[in-house]
Amino acid sequence: MTKALITGITGMVGSHLADFLIENTDWDIYGVCRWRSPTDNVSHLLDRANRKDRIFFRYANLNDQVSLISVVNEIKPDYIFHLAAQSYPQTSFTAPIDTLNTNILGTCRLLEALRLAMHTDTSYKPVIHVCASSEVFGRIPADKKPETGIHEECPFHPASPYAISKTGTDLLGRYYAEAYGMTVMTTRMFTHTGPRRGDVFHESTFAKQIAMIEAGMIEPKVMVGNLKSLRTYADVRDAVRAYYMLVTINPIAGEYYNIGGSYTCEVGDTLNTLISYSTMKDKIQIVTDPERLRPIDADLQVPDCRKFKAHTGWEPSIPFEKTMHDLLDYWRARVNKGEVFLTR
Repeated sequence: MTKALITGITGMVGSHLADFLIENTDWDIYGVCRWRSPTDNVSHLLDRANRKDRIFFRYANLNDQVSLISVVNEIKPDYIFHLAAQSYPQTSFTAPIDTLNTNILGTCRLLEALRLAMHTDTSYKPVIHVCASSEVFGRIPADKKPETGIHEECPFHPASPYAISKTGTDLLGRYYAEAYGMTVMTTRMFTHTGPRRGDVFHESTFAKQIAMIEAGMIEPKVMVGNLKSLRTYADVRDAVRAYYMLVTINPIAGEYYNIGGSYTCEVGDTLNTLISYSTMKDKIQIVTDPERLRPIDADLQVPDCRKFKAHTGWEPSIPFEKTMHDLLDYWRARVNKGEVFLTR
């Protein structure tokens, strides 16, 4: 039986990837999470997990080498999707050491666990996806941005400790491929969102606040940060399909790919789109919150994805409008269940 290992399965992307693999493959899926990881995003999978029906959870921590070695040696996964990370750029400004440790050294620990398993058993040859980020490109000046968008060979200029950590993650993936002959591929996924998106990210906090306003939980004011940043959006469900294609369509050790959607707009336009879907659209005010502004921002995140598309045939299929509708409905459902949230 083919086995896939997903680090960070309880996150937005990891949970959607598990859904995709269950629906579209016959693989067994092993999800790595910390003992304290919230299970909200995988609650619909817990009954299957309890019945040991193709989904299994294993406790490990990127900051604990022994736990990673134990999981890898127990499972010997055929495919590894390394998605776990400290993934919020804003938090990285106040917790840079934790971000660097988790994302750079954590990735190194996982790759070392896999390298050691391959050294012990020379027949073991897993395919490994290391998830970096478009944030590695950081602040590309407008006059330096290629007309076709940010391509793979654009220089890195990370604009946060998070982005620096993902630069290290990216380089580690390529190093282990080149130095040890491991089939590791790295992706720089641009903005991707949809249901289960964490409320610390701009489009999700907008949707959450709108849902809370509609329910009368907060005043009709949406608190915002930088609305001028330019973003290209993909749906998370298109993103996980891309990750599956990455590891199953002629995987090439050491390759690295930009992946992103096809809809580009300013963050302010995203906010206006979500507000236009609201029953309170005529009453909502927009208020800038200084605490939501980054010290510096990666503000021209427009990708050139031709390399990945040419290699795999992948194309995004879910329209931006559906993604935003589904994101808003996700938060409406949570609000309607009576959940209480921090107003962030």
